[in-house]
Amino acid sequence: MAKASKTAEKKANKWELRLYIAGNTAKSVTALANLKKYCEEHMEGQYTIEVIDLLVHPQLAAGDQIFAIPTLVRKVPVPIRKIIGDLSNEEKVLVGLNIRPVKK
Repeated sequence: MAKASKTAEKKANKWELRLYIAGNTAKSVTALANLKKYCEEHMEGQYTIEVIDLLVHPQLAAGDQIFAIPTLVRKVPVPIRKIIGDLSNEEKVLVGLNIRPVKK
């Protein structure tokens, strides 16, 4: 029984992140690599990343009001938060997403 509630709790605490990019540019590749690194370090197993290439699906930019790329959107937990850029400043990304850093 405890295992089932723990699984439900983990699902409830899952972060849904969406990264908007435009092709395989240096900034897009860097943003994705940085995002994966931060997620593994601070939210291991509690996140999903959806990558949307606006060169392939430009119509999807309107839904999240994307005006610059790369842009990271935190869909869940609410409120929605956005960070623009290659995500190279870890502290800024963690603060922007409201993530508490794991002690190293």
